[in-house]
Amino acid sequence: MQLQTSRQSGVSQSSPLKNLLQTSLPAVVDLSSQTIMWTIEAILIGRISAAAFGGVGIAIQVLLVTMTVLLTFVVGATLIINRSLGASEHAEANHIFAQVVLLGFSFALLFGVLWYFGATQIFKLIKEGGAEDAERAGVTYLKTLAVFAPFFVTNFIALGVIRGVGDTKYSMMVNVGLNLLNVILAPIFIFGHFGFPRLEVQGAALAAGFAHTCGFAATFYLLRSRKTTLYLSMREFAQPNWLTIKRLFKTGLPTTVEQLVWAFGQLVVTSYVAVLGVTLLAAHQVFMRIQAILSMLYMGFGMGAMTLMGKNLGADKHSLAQRTAEISSWVMYALAMMILLALFVFSEFIMRVFTTDAQVIAIGKFALYAFAIAQVPKALNNVLSGNLRGAGDLKWLMWLVIAGVFVLEIGLNSVIAFGVHWQKLWWALVGIWGVQTLDEFIRMSANYWRFRGGKWKFLEI
Repeated sequence: MQLQTSRQSGVSQSSPLKNLLQTSLPAVVDLSSQTIMWTIEAILIGRISAAAFGGVGIAIQVLLVTMTVLLTFVVGATLIINRSLGASEHAEANHIFAQVVLLGFSFALLFGVLWYFGATQIFKLIKEGGAEDAERAGVTYLKTLAVFAPFFVTNFIALGVIRGVGDTKYSMMVNVGLNLLNVILAPIFIFGHFGFPRLEVQGAALAAGFAHTCGFAATFYLLRSRKTTLYLSMREFAQPNWLTIKRLFKTGLPTTVEQLVWAFGQLVVTSYVAVLGVTLLAAHQVFMRIQAILSMLYMGFGMGAMTLMGKNLGADKHSLAQRTAEISSWVMYALAMMILLALFVFSEFIMRVFTTDAQVIAIGKFALYAFAIAQVPKALNNVLSGNLRGAGDLKWLMWLVIAGVFVLEIGLNSVIAFGVHWQKLWWALVGIWGVQTLDEFIRMSANYWRFRGGKWKFLEI
């Protein structure tokens, strides 16, 4: 009887550590596969021309902003569904899921039209040397991918929710599969291997479009086969419920604002570094690439913490929710210390992986220590934020990020970059990453205080 009750509530009887690892590790692989794919695609497009590399890079940024906006519905749906699953309200969970997929499909059609007919206007913003070629490449990439928008945008929404409710094994299988297909198709379409025409940038977009369309088909099959926790009801999908849609928007909006503000802050900081010189910018970009890879690890565990928190609270298991949250923090702390040690020991080797420029390596190897220290509070903050997000404390997280970005990332970093006369310019880069360490440490401490206060146990979603 106890086992049956556990299954119905959606909370496993396994140990909190086992639950965390089973949920988080596939999510790490899943999320990392996309980052690796974008890196490979960038290398391939870089072989075409610098203009193609720059233009497609801007197109990718447009796509990332789009996906950030869609996080409103992914996060909103995930939080509500996890509470419903924890309370054994499976019909409600499936209803919410069908509504968010319907929203995703509607936005997919809208974004597809905007990208196709608005791509030229977006790329008018490029005004540097070689802008014409870069603009042409970016427009080609975005317009080609716009044709596939109904499939890959809808799939992004559906997989995001599947991942968020703990079915990370299935989201990993789909994402790794479609990214592997993308890796195979990209060089064939870009360079014209095996009798295919050489399509260059258009070929890169076609490879991504075909791969994500196949991913959409696999996701749709899983959701209709009842193999996943959630089932996609076509009847629910065909009947919009405006009260549910409003609830999704209201619940998820703070996370979208949080992510957009953070992205804006990092863009401003990068512009500060660019003013200081191309060598510092190159070293900073190496750090940002390393950060993108490490962030997938942090996000995977943060997502696992968020999922388990929501389900435990939905099942009214507050003590288990707290114990699981504490274990997730200790696991992340151990991983963060291993990452810190690896960055300290292999600093020069890591820089040489990304660049052969001796000056960039010298500056980067020195500043990498500041970057490494920032990883400890950043990693812990990801898990603490995941626990609070799973409890529904989204406005707290949003305002905390807004304060950190405008006071520290933009404000204090402007002083570091332009208000201090550095005898050695690389100290400015150390200072900038020192500010991010301070920002992450303050937010980590505030989130820990918030968590220890216990108000998260009684939040309604």
